[in-house]
Amino acid sequence: MHYEKWIKVQQNYIIMEITGRIIQFLPEVKGEGKNGPWKKQEFIIETQEQYPKKVCISSWNDKAGLSNFSENDMVTVGINIESREYNGRWFTDVRAWRMAKADQPGVPQGENPVYSEPDEALMNDNPTDDLPF
Repeated sequence: MHYEKWIKVQQNYIIMEITGRIIQFLPEVKGEGKNGPWKKQEFIIETQEQYPKKVCISSWNDKAGLSNFSENDMVTVGINIESREYNGRWFTDVRAWRMAKADQPGVPQGENPVYSEPDEALMNDNPTDDLPF
């Protein structure tokens, strides 16, 4: 079993996916920002490989539909990874934008499910950027 898969959805997007068992939901955090109220729910999944890894993933405003899942569910999560600098330190955030049960009927093992286009706000796509990557 692979820790992560890269799936090309469109010519402009490369999507990462991780599969594992949900081992814990962390407390929901709510707040108010300049764009209105927000909520963040983090959860921990553990990969199922020879050397399992634990990964903390966040879901903002229930974009991944966490209410449909519970601890010990085997899931496949579409993720975006982003790092940013604050006061000379770097912080990395793993954000879920899609989530499905790994043993979901209708998604044959070894084949890639069909995905909807990711949320533009999460992709941070800059059309004026002329870099090739």
